[in-house]
Amino acid sequence: MTDASPNVAPDRTPGGTTARGTASAQRPDQSTHRNPLGNLLRGALIGVVETVPGVSGGTVALVTGIYDELIGAGHHLTRAMGRLLLGPDRRAGLREHLGAVPWILVIPLVIGMGAAVLTVAGPVSGLVETHPQTMRALFLGLVLGSVLVPIRLSGGSWRGPELLRFALGAVAGLAITSLPSGALEPSPWIIAPAAAIAICALVLPGMSGSFILLSLGLYQPTLQAIEERDLGYIAWFGLWACVGLVVIVKLMRRLLTRHHRGTMVVLAGVMIGALRSLWPWQESSGALRAPASDWPLLLGIAVLGVLAVQLLVLVEARTAARPAATA
Repeated sequence: MTDASPNVAPDRTPGGTTARGTASAQRPDQSTHRNPLGNLLRGALIGVVETVPGVSGGTVALVTGIYDELIGAGHHLTRAMGRLLLGPDRRAGLREHLGAVPWILVIPLVIGMGAAVLTVAGPVSGLVETHPQTMRALFLGLVLGSVLVPIRLSGGSWRGPELLRFALGAVAGLAITSLPSGALEPSPWIIAPAAAIAICALVLPGMSGSFILLSLGLYQPTLQAIEERDLGYIAWFGLWACVGLVVIVKLMRRLLTRHHRGTMVVLAGVMIGALRSLWPWQESSGALRAPASDWPLLLGIAVLGVLAVQLLVLVEARTAARPAATA
């Protein structure tokens, strides 16, 4: 993982190439993450956190250094489907965009995510329910440690415009995570927009899809459907999640290509604002309370979360530096 320089960030595209890069620069053999086992573990980690209210899979993608490349892969997959359906040159267009997808990243990532969601959805839900304060303290530390990643990728040296964008992002994150919990009936026409919005967390660091489902009263029904293998619910949810993913991937790719520095600044702000949902001491309604007598223990757990993320960032940075050193 490398820091984005302010002088070159606007020319970066998702996938780590530049706006002036050739088509060959985005072929699978140019993927910067070519270890299938490592990508499987990244996918499993994203799948685990996607089941936790308040934690974003996009945050994990940022911390593990695959965020830009993942957005680029999503762009080419959606373009491939668009060319297949609408043309022109359906076969050539499909081949062109599928050939630009870093499959060595995507396939293990999807397998890891799917396996993690199917196996840990029940246990994670149980831990969050039986030990809510401890789990929130841990996740608070994890997300807080992750905020340093988009700050570093923005290039540093923030001035007035960057500080304003950061503040607006923080307000947005705070507003999203301050939504009152609801209890909507999980009908198909409620599930559809909820899935389309919740999947944005896969792309937007600081935005938790599970928290959105929790706010709408669909968190437990969704985890229960996964645990019970309710294929009808899962298929309908997945269909509308794909619709939402297409829209948000296009938006984020454009922002990362044209406004990389500003986008990272805003994402850092969103992550800070979203920490509100991970405050350990909360009422069942989501209202915040003052720290209780167990605050030293929970503070220690949060610090461990911060250190764990920073260790992960350090390992990722050294792993990414090895190919450059041997080139």
